[in-house]
Amino acid sequence: MAIKLIIPGEPVAQGRPRFVSRGKFVTTYDPPKSKLYKKHIVEVVTQTWSNEILDKPLSVMIKVYRSIQKSTSKKQYSLKATGAVLPIKKPDVDNYTKGILDGLSQADIWTDDNLVCEVITQKQYSDNPRVEIVIKEINSINEFEYQMEEP
Repeated sequence: MAIKLIIPGEPVAQGRPRFVSRGKFVTTYDPPKSKLYKKHIVEVVTQTWSNEILDKPLSVMIKVYRSIQKSTSKKQYSLKATGAVLPIKKPDVDNYTKGILDGLSQADIWTDDNLVCEVITQKQYSDNPRVEIVIKEINSINEFEYQMEEP
């Protein structure tokens, strides 16, 4: 069983938490861009996902397609569009992963995000910014997408 989801639009990485002091207490909250993007994920998933909530160990593959900067030369643009040049600048791939997984959790795709036992995230450039997600149920370590060799 594999579930494929596409989240259209420019991907947003999870920002650093913000802190606010209220009297003797300090509370944290999501940066506005991160909060809005998670809400967007919930809306898209709600429209496309109608199955029951997942409750088994999961593998999640995430492909983040970022926009190509407008100030890029034609040659660089072509290289980025074909995947020959990858985005090695911020935001980091782990920040994209965190925000996307949080959004999926808020969309009630699974009973608990502890069910995610494997995550593979890639980022690249595209003329069509979006996030593609594939979620698979797995039963054992041997079913992981990638295997690490023994030292």
